[in-house]
Amino acid sequence: MAIDIGAGINIGGGILMQAGPSVPGAPTIGSATATGETTATVSFTAPASNGGATITSYTATSSPGGVTGTLSQSGSGTINVTGLTASTSYTFTVTATNSVGTGSASASSNSITTNAPPTGSKAIFGYGISSVSNVSITNLVSTTGVVGNDVTGVGTTRFGLAAAGYGTDKAIFGYGYNGSTNVSLTNLVSNTGVVGNDVTGVGTARNGLAAAGYGTDKAIFGYGDLYSMTNLVSNTGVVATDTTGVGTARRSLAAAGYGGDKAIFGYGNNGSTDVSLTNLVSNTGVVGNDVTGVGTTRYNLAAAGYGTDKAIFGYGYSNTLISNVSMTNLVSNTGVVASDTTGVGSARSALAAAGYGTDKAIFGYGYGNTFLSLTNLVSNTGVVGNDVTGVGTARYALAAAAYG
Repeated sequence: MAIDIGAGINIGGGILMQAGPSVPGAPTIGSATATGETTATVSFTAPASNGGATITSYTATSSPGGVTGTLSQSGSGTINVTGLTASTSYTFTVTATNSVGTGSASASSNSITTNAPPTGSKAIFGYGISSVSNVSITNLVSTTGVVGNDVTGVGTTRFGLAAAGYGTDKAIFGYGYNGSTNVSLTNLVSNTGVVGNDVTGVGTARNGLAAAGYGTDKAIFGYGDLYSMTNLVSNTGVVATDTTGVGTARRSLAAAGYGGDKAIFGYGNNGSTDVSLTNLVSNTGVVGNDVTGVGTTRYNLAAAGYGTDKAIFGYGYSNTLISNVSMTNLVSNTGVVASDTTGVGSARSALAAAGYGTDKAIFGYGYGNTFLSLTNLVSNTGVVGNDVTGVGTARYALAAAAYG
């Protein structure tokens, strides 16, 4: 009896028993690459043996989690894996399948970590004064710019405060006027939009200030009540002592992040007139000298980041025009403020603004001959949308920030 490996077994008399196909061998693993928050690719080389039957598909399996991706072809290639978890480390193995079944797994791939989710995807409006009294109210804003119902009872009621994002996905409200005195307190906001209890004694009590994020994960409060001072906020939400002498003292200004890691303060009132000036903030929190002549002088305006690295100032009250205004000024990713763009929604002042959806912005609330409950969405190219009305309690002198 002659044994012919691969061709079968010859048992004589012209009878040849043919061996059947088997499962494929193990593929050779290639490289794994993270391609998003929940996705990765895994490359491989086809096994040396297909088991005597054409390979029909390959499957990559993650560890941990056992998440799989499949590629239907016979030769070498790259498999897309979806359904992973953001900010998680994975390795992968690959198996080949033919008509008989699935063969042994390859060796494990290199380790990859999926991307972190985008930050600043949602926003929060908070506090202010209504037609009845100063309030302790917040309204969360979804990743698509939809404003939620009032959430009441979140810290000391006050108005004339400021807010900013910090720690990449959280926010902080700070300072303000409680109806009888200026206050020195903050309220931290979690990455799910929950507002914490009052934290008191954080720098000089004041109102009419502004705040913005800087350095990718920190924040800065600045100016207010004709002070020329700032207070830096760490990436854990701890507010530092006063830093004085940083540009023209003024109140009722606005601030926003720009350039990915810097900030800009702009406009306001110096006690005798409204001003048209800005102060750039470095990615280490150092405030630059005054830059004058940037758009119509005004105060009680708002500002926010948009387009991932630019900013927008909007609305306010102009003593020169003796009225609330409907105008914006775009800020480039190098901190250059553009000329006025007019006619962008209802003229109003003492409103608030924040980024949302990672690259867009929203202006909300304010006062325009009456207390207003309206918002205007800003696209990722800086175009301001029409008024959206009826979004929570009408109020002004509130604050807003991105979070999540």
